[in-house]
Amino acid sequence: MSEPQRSPLHQIARAAGTVMSAYVLVQIAGLVRGILIYRAFGTSSDLDSFNAANRVAELLFNLMAGGALGSAFIPTFIGLLAKENRQRAWQLASAIASLLFLILSAICLLVFLFAPQVVRHGLFILSPERSIGQESLTIALLRLLLPTVVIFGLSGLVMGILNAHQRFWLPALAPAMYSLGQIGGVLFLPASMGIYRLAVGALIGSLLHLLIQFPDLLKLGGRFIPMVGVDMPEVREVSKLMAPRVLGAAVVQINFIVNTILALSLAEGSVSAVTLAFTWMLMPQAIIAQSVAIAALPTFSAQAALEKFDELRSALAGALRGVLFLSLPAAVGLILIRAPLIRFLYEGGSFTPQSTEMVTWALLWYAVGLPAHCLLEVIVRAFYALHDTRTPVGVGIVAMGLNIFLSFLFTALFARIGWMPHGGLALANSLATLLEMLTLLVLLRKRLNGLEGRRVLGSLFSAGAGTLALAGAITLLLNLSSLSDLIQIGASAILGIAVYGVVLVLLRVPEVEVLKHLALRIKPLTGKG
Repeated sequence: MSEPQRSPLHQIARAAGTVMSAYVLVQIAGLVRGILIYRAFGTSSDLDSFNAANRVAELLFNLMAGGALGSAFIPTFIGLLAKENRQRAWQLASAIASLLFLILSAICLLVFLFAPQVVRHGLFILSPERSIGQESLTIALLRLLLPTVVIFGLSGLVMGILNAHQRFWLPALAPAMYSLGQIGGVLFLPASMGIYRLAVGALIGSLLHLLIQFPDLLKLGGRFIPMVGVDMPEVREVSKLMAPRVLGAAVVQINFIVNTILALSLAEGSVSAVTLAFTWMLMPQAIIAQSVAIAALPTFSAQAALEKFDELRSALAGALRGVLFLSLPAAVGLILIRAPLIRFLYEGGSFTPQSTEMVTWALLWYAVGLPAHCLLEVIVRAFYALHDTRTPVGVGIVAMGLNIFLSFLFTALFARIGWMPHGGLALANSLATLLEMLTLLVLLRKRLNGLEGRRVLGSLFSAGAGTLALAGAITLLLNLSSLSDLIQIGASAILGIAVYGVVLVLLRVPEVEVLKHLALRIKPLTGKG
């Protein structure tokens, strides 16, 4: 007997549960990596230099490939496979691989040659008084990390090919391999190498990111043909689809670069503190929002293609409500337990109590924006389903300008009132993201003639009531100063979840059943997705 047909919301919940399992594994590997790195290097100027150099490498990769490549390549590649034109599909893959290698290699060569100018007149433009030693170290690290741009570009293409063939497990594990490379660099390379062992580990990790996908790639039986293929209509189609997404990626990356430049002009360790704090905000954002957004996009796209806009409104509103119920308590819980969490996991070695203070200060202001970041992920996917990439990019550009303006404003304001100024960078990001999310939500509501606003507001009220109860319970627990950090973290998590759940049940929130279904569907991915 076939499985009973489920509602679109249950389909999204089921798929999201599967994707979440992969995200959890990747986040665990990333957590271990972060603990080892920050205990080894603390919030030092050396780690600042590595993070700054790595930010430039990430900028190059995300502008030329990144998510934009996958979103443009996969539909075109699948279209050829669906028409049983397998040979043409592999010609497209070969042409894109060749173009990626040539273009990324050329760009990396230019950056290698002009690395001193990129660092001196780019990253350190606001802090020319910084020591020549830190500037020289950043240049050397940037040059060492440049090959990762080419490797990640090719790995991203392989990931797209595998996903097009419904193979998800190895591509999902790839980011964990990158973390393992850095872990190996810190643990097994000589300590005398200093921060260079982390850069070498990143190089090894990028190779592992690519190589772990090869077993599945070889099973597909495709043949690589060295060719550029600029005259292929499919190559031009991929380029056309990539353009808006590249612009959107540029908006995000410019924000990151500006924050890095500003942080380099602040106290030593500011870049590292902001980087770690942002990483902690991204952990729940990835598990909650990205998994839901990835799972929801196929459903949204199918409903939009069939012009079933009533179903699309219902599915989108349900996804937003689910994200609200998960992100609000996650944000408040992260704010409340951030000090024992960071202290327990990282403090020791080169990571001092001052490092803890710097990281938790930035994390406070980043966590405030967690719900907005989560909702934005889902809202943007709805625009993509409607074949509208211009609106999110346009609003994103305005938000980028606002973020940059607020970053200068808040860092100066925080310094004036005696607060650590790097916290202003986090607050600027949170406020700009909130305004971006609200703007897109209003535009999307107008586009779809409504979004079940009363139900969404009702969910916001219920989630807010549960979160207030959670906050009160955790605050009372944390006031018991005799508890160790580990017990505070564990007890806060258990108590917070219990109190929040009880409140939702008492309020008879219908989404409890959906969340229960989502939790039950979290299971390991299989090789065939």
